[in-house]
This record gives sequence, structure tokens and C-alpha cells, in this order.
Amino acid sequence: MLKSKKLKSEITCPNCGHKKEEDMPKDACQFFYECENCKNVLRPLEGDCCVYCSFGTVACPSIQEKKDCC
Repeated sequence: MLKSKKLKSEITCPNCGHKKEEDMPKDACQFFYECENCKNVLRPLEGDCCVYCSFGTVACPSIQEKKDCC
């Protein structure tokens, strides 16, 4: 179950360096994230399933559970 998994991740914008802790979706990947500081829209890097896996301090719940992601 996800109770033992981390559901918060701090995203760092590669454009301006702004950081913000966000709640991750429990059952879906997040493909887009808009930085509240510079308004840059982040997308996953090649090979990653979501913005949390690319720019967050904690991988998404699906990856934490070692499942295929979306």
C-alpha cells in the first residue's frame, strides 16, 4: 500500500531554480507542471514517466512501488 510510500516531492524548476513541495497523485502520472515563479511548463525528461521522476526529490508512487508507470 502507499501508506509507506512518500506522497510529497519537492520540484525544482530547471529554468529558474524555484523549489516547491507538492503532493503527488497516488494513481496517475503528472506529465506537465507549471513553475509558479517563471511560468515555465515542465515536461518529463526522456526516459522518465512524469515530472516528479525528472525534477522532484522523490520519485512518483508507481516507481516507488516498482510498477510500470502510466
